[in-house]
Amino acid sequence: MKCIGIPKQDGFFWPAEFQPQQHVWLAWPERADNWRLGAKPAQQAFRDVIQVIAQSVNVSVAVNAGQYEYARYVLPDHVRVVELSTNDAWMRDFGPTVLINDQQAARAISWQFNAWGGLTNGLYFPWDKDEQVAEKISGLMGIDHYEAPFVMEGGAIHTDGEGTLYTTEECLLNVGRNPSLTKAQIESHLSDYLNISKVIWIPQGLYNDETNGHVDNLMHVIAPAEVVLSWCDDPEDPQYDISRAALDVLNSNDDAKGRRIKVHKLPVPGPLFLTEEEAADIEPSQGMKREAGERLAASYSNFLMINKTVVMPLLDETTDQRAMDVLKKVLPDYQVIGVPGREILLGGGNIHCITQQIPALL
Repeated sequence: MKCIGIPKQDGFFWPAEFQPQQHVWLAWPERADNWRLGAKPAQQAFRDVIQVIAQSVNVSVAVNAGQYEYARYVLPDHVRVVELSTNDAWMRDFGPTVLINDQQAARAISWQFNAWGGLTNGLYFPWDKDEQVAEKISGLMGIDHYEAPFVMEGGAIHTDGEGTLYTTEECLLNVGRNPSLTKAQIESHLSDYLNISKVIWIPQGLYNDETNGHVDNLMHVIAPAEVVLSWCDDPEDPQYDISRAALDVLNSNDDAKGRRIKVHKLPVPGPLFLTEEEAADIEPSQGMKREAGERLAASYSNFLMINKTVVMPLLDETTDQRAMDVLKKVLPDYQVIGVPGREILLGGGNIHCITQQIPALL
């Protein structure tokens, strides 16, 4: 059911990803103009991610009608497969952002979704099925939902669950999102709908990220006042300056509770590029650039934290272990599991982008 009102006024807030979760949703990939070889390699990668996540929490997968039988066949029996139409598979961005309160209740937000830029600079059209997903999943979960009055995606924001929100100016101030809204107006909407009291604006996201710089591909909040940041030590790499600008902002800001933010550096893989063979296996697209030699927005920060487990992408054998060692060191109470993520990366994101968690009630 649609809620009338404002989440903040109703006492709901957005909990952190490192807090307890009850469920994770994904959508099944199939677009031939985004995933190579008719998405079969991507489907195998999604299956491997799902198998790991399902060890820690209930998992549901939204599947278009034509893919239902195959998805049901290849996915574990204890994973719920739901016939639910989508335009692509980025559940983080068009799925519901779920809020909770201190009376053991939950409500969801259905953001306005326009494929990361609409007709101005979006990646595909139409996106009508994606925009219906949050409401549909809310109904399946028995959760009432708010309809947000502005364009947003789940990958554009991170929170500590204690009043601090992290985002990038590159994304939320992009002309394809909300050109009629000022920065202050966007911040006011974020406060109203997520019940946060401070927004930390990082200038840019990861280099060449086609989402216009989603924060979840640049950094991850791992505890109150503590984050990991994608880091590059090569001065010739465009990511070098981007990471340092982000660090400057994080070092010069306190969080919503007045705490200094502790930053851990997480190496970036590569740089990695789309190969000729991979590009040849992807059908031409109007909006998505899938050409040989295109730099991939590869990031280890694009992991999922789920009930004391970190599910991270494996992307580059020269840096995978270093990245895993960093996460094991800064999250000693977590099990860190790596899953091959290149096939997901080829579509434009990674493990965090394809998942959306439903928080446990207090």
